[in-house]
Amino acid sequence: MTRVLHPYLDHPAPLAFAHRGGAADGLENTAAAFRRAADAGYRYFETDVHTTADGRLVAFHDDTLDRVTDAKGRIADLPWSEVQRARVGGREPLALFEELLEEFPKARWNVDLKVDSALVPLVELIRRTDAWDRVCIGSFSENRVARAKRLAGPRLATSYGVRGVLALRLRSYGIPAALRSGAVCAQVPETQSGIRVVDRRFVRAAHERGLQVHVWTVNEADRMAALLDLGVDGIMTDHLETLRTVMTDRGVWV
Repeated sequence: MTRVLHPYLDHPAPLAFAHRGGAADGLENTAAAFRRAADAGYRYFETDVHTTADGRLVAFHDDTLDRVTDAKGRIADLPWSEVQRARVGGREPLALFEELLEEFPKARWNVDLKVDSALVPLVELIRRTDAWDRVCIGSFSENRVARAKRLAGPRLATSYGVRGVLALRLRSYGIPAALRSGAVCAQVPETQSGIRVVDRRFVRAAHERGLQVHVWTVNEADRMAALLDLGVDGIMTDHLETLRTVMTDRGVWV
């Protein structure tokens, strides 16, 4: 475990993240999913954001409605008036991220910034709602998350994008690599393209720089236990009960 660099992380580690609210039953990123996670005792939620054609910030993973809803089309091409009629799993409406911030005032949100168009609206929402301590922004794009940090300033918590994670992995092997300053965590898969990302060397390199390591998306109890043994600081899961049971058995569920 490592020191806390930002109030967003001010909670006993390891952190348990409800990935998309707990996506195992297909109702991902809906208010109903996040309610279930809150009822299960989760405090950290992971979600994604896109913008509609009229600039509304929607909590949704894909750029189209096709995979998980009863509607079709690119979110960026549709106004909110149309998007809000779609139903995830045929029954649950999509949620605006602002609505989720309001409904779950005690939750902390890890937000994957999926598209450039969502960057300014998300930072403005965080500023307007004074949610600096409740939101951490991440993205596969290091440029996108770095731009968010420049726009928002030091109060914004961010994680590394792919380029930052690669630099940290290289540093864990003693290879010089430039790292963006200001990130508070590295959020990574266990493996990428068959290459191991998370091992003791990687966790140690992150901790030496004061960074937490959060691993996604982990749904099997044995993998969860192995990662906790490595000293990771957080796990994101679709299977809420599995992670809660593993952490409870180890005496680290808070």
